Amino acid sequence: MTGLPLNSIDDRLYVLRTRWDLYVVDGRFDQFIEFAVAINSLAEHFNRMRLPGLMRLCEGLENAALLHLGTPADHPIPDQARMALQRQVDALLGAVATARPQTAERRAAEAAVAAPAHDVDWIKPRSVWLVGSPERAEMVEALCGQLRYFGFLVSMLPWGGELPTDDMPLAVLFVPGQGPIGEAEFEHVAALRARCPASQLFYLGVESAIEPIVKLMRAGVDVAIPSDEQASRVLDRILDLVLHVEQEKHRVLVVEDSRVAVALIQRTLAQHGIDSHAIRDPSTLLDALESYRPDLILMDMQMPRFNGVEATRVLRQMSAYSTVPIVYLSGATDVGMQVEALRLGGDQFLTKPFNPVLLAAVVKTKIERFRETLRSTRLDGLTGLFNHTAAKSRLSALVNQAGDGSALTVVMIDIDHFKGINDTYGHPVGDQVIRALAWLLKGRLRAGDLIGRYGGEEFLVALPGVTADQAKVVIDRIRADFAALPHAHAGGALHATFSAGIASLPMLDTAAGLTEAADAALLQAKRLGRNRVEHAQPM
Repeated sequence: MTGLPLNSIDDRLYVLRTRWDLYVVDGRFDQFIEFAVAINSLAEHFNRMRLPGLMRLCEGLENAALLHLGTPADHPIPDQARMALQRQVDALLGAVATARPQTAERRAAEAAVAAPAHDVDWIKPRSVWLVGSPERAEMVEALCGQLRYFGFLVSMLPWGGELPTDDMPLAVLFVPGQGPIGEAEFEHVAALRARCPASQLFYLGVESAIEPIVKLMRAGVDVAIPSDEQASRVLDRILDLVLHVEQEKHRVLVVEDSRVAVALIQRTLAQHGIDSHAIRDPSTLLDALESYRPDLILMDMQMPRFNGVEATRVLRQMSAYSTVPIVYLSGATDVGMQVEALRLGGDQFLTKPFNPVLLAAVVKTKIERFRETLRSTRLDGLTGLFNHTAAKSRLSALVNQAGDGSALTVVMIDIDHFKGINDTYGHPVGDQVIRALAWLLKGRLRAGDLIGRYGGEEFLVALPGVTADQAKVVIDRIRADFAALPHAHAGGALHATFSAGIASLPMLDTAAGLTEAADAALLQAKRLGRNRVEHAQPM
């Protein structure tokens, strides 16, 4: 099991339990390190799955373990410390067991594909609990209505009331009354956190001060929204939870001439689900970068022919590699040399022999920040959806991934008479209409579907595993709901509609062909009177 890629929670739990049990029996330092590495790997997995409560339990266990890491002479740890860690391990395993049925059901529902040709219930509503104070009844009702409109199944609960026992929500929203937060409220938040370890907890209306926000976070709140910020941010954040962020495996290029060091580094990275490729000759660095396309480079400082700093200076002069994170590895402890190495293009310096937990943490942190920077260039600032370039790229990937006989439907959507909305009510109202449609698409479609803002008031949607007939039923329901959605403005409210065109495999087999055909069908929908969905005609 431990030599294979860790592809599931079960794999990681098995590794964690096995390594802890081995340490309890033998008490060796290397076994304790392996145990700490397993905790970190599980925490990262929970983070990728957006399970903050379970991730928090993992981080607590990891911090407790690192306190006892020490040196080989400190192991085995005292019985009292071992029993305390055992309790934390048992608590984590219990929380996973509690969350598993509902979490697995929710993930499976998000990934499910419509089977009957006209079954529009193939997207299971996500559950949200709304815990509201009677003082804020009007706001609670409005928020509840919005969430339900965008496809969420909302349960309204009173402060301090009994909690449901048959559901695990995607999110819990707290809407407190006026005044400072009391101890009873903190206790209720903590109780809900214990009941819902896999859910995101939002607290609306907190004072804009550090102390109360820190206390809420300690109680288990994930997002505290100050009272002076708009409640619309809540809806945006909850809808973001159902968006699927593609989790490509982290890739690290190891530039190291020592076979022993390479083996240790690659073993550590593999245990954390990180892919790696190693080269011993730095003269092949550019070829390796071109073929492997890493997210980060681990660079040995001392190598034959030229050193790591010289290789880094070369890379920083090339636009393709000017921002790739570079972490130096060296046995040298000269601080002056380390500072100079960082000044000349490196991002971090680790000394040999390295701590495997620290190495993995540094690598993951650097890669996530690098990828976040790249992601920011791919997202539309107004809606948070893929922008034009990123949507086209993702569609091409989906078409290439679709095998023979696979279904894939592309939809082009355009808001009707949008120029008139901007001219009559102003661009802020126009932006609100665009954002509302983006929210509706995010709330009603599956986590793995592609949704992009193609330009202006136009959207691109791709539905893997869905036929054109199935897609038309779903998109037409979204069209009808969007037409009924009021958009507030200074003089009251307006209503907007959209038209859509649909094209699918295997009628066309390229991304460009599908987009053009769907766009032609969209134009036909406009000609036929707008506020309708049309199929592309066979070529």
